[in-house]
Amino acid sequence: MEKHKTILFEGKEIHYRDDGRENEQTVVLLHGFLQNLNVWCSFTLTYMRSLRVITIDLPGHGYSATYSDVHTMDFMANAVKAVLDACGVERCVMAGHSLGGYVALAFADRYGYMLKGLALLHSHAMADSGETRARRDEVCRQVHLNRAGFIVDFITNLFDDTKRTTMMQDIKELRDQCLETREEGIIAAQRGMKVRNSRVHVLAAIERPVLFVYGKNDPRIPVEVGLSQALLPKRAEVLILDHVAHMSFIEDRDYVKQRLSDFVHQCYTF
Repeated sequence: MEKHKTILFEGKEIHYRDDGRENEQTVVLLHGFLQNLNVWCSFTLTYMRSLRVITIDLPGHGYSATYSDVHTMDFMANAVKAVLDACGVERCVMAGHSLGGYVALAFADRYGYMLKGLALLHSHAMADSGETRARRDEVCRQVHLNRAGFIVDFITNLFDDTKRTTMMQDIKELRDQCLETREEGIIAAQRGMKVRNSRVHVLAAIERPVLFVYGKNDPRIPVEVGLSQALLPKRAEVLILDHVAHMSFIEDRDYVKQRLSDFVHQCYTF
């Protein structure tokens, strides 16, 4: 796999990887809240044989810089666009998990002409409710008081409770990865998600195929939310997984890996 590369975006570094460049079809993988590009390592190692795979540390995550007190979804989408421009990518399929899905929707809103397809893993297009915005304020307070404690509890609760014993090593590895995320990056992302706009109109207007992936036991994105939004695009596929919570690409790794790969290839024949 490629080592990290960097670009200067608004005077600071954004880190990314660009693997499998000899392939014509490109997939861009955007990680979720607290995570970084390493969460996709298993996918990259498999995909790079037949796909060009670009993974990015979103602003405030991994090795990428924190820019301000608030990282809006539009700002993060602009950072993604800057990476793709540096890589010479004109068209791609973009897949985003959770926070990464919000960024992918913002990207689709601004740069939809670059997309061959869009995949949303445990994400949705609505703006935060008043209750959710209040919870984000509480998250910022908890992170300021006890960042490590918050991360450990938060990551554990993203996994289906029937799998937490058997997936203990996976959970530990993800915790360790997320514990590298700095306080200022965590808070900037929470504040950015809090003020994000609805992108329901993006799903209603998109001409390219959209894949939705949800877990039946996801405590953060109920299946019914995903199903209602899957009715909006002209072409949509929905993958709903049993005994899966918010981390399908780890909880049911092999199946999701194959389905996402199939989706990318299909988008390039559309």
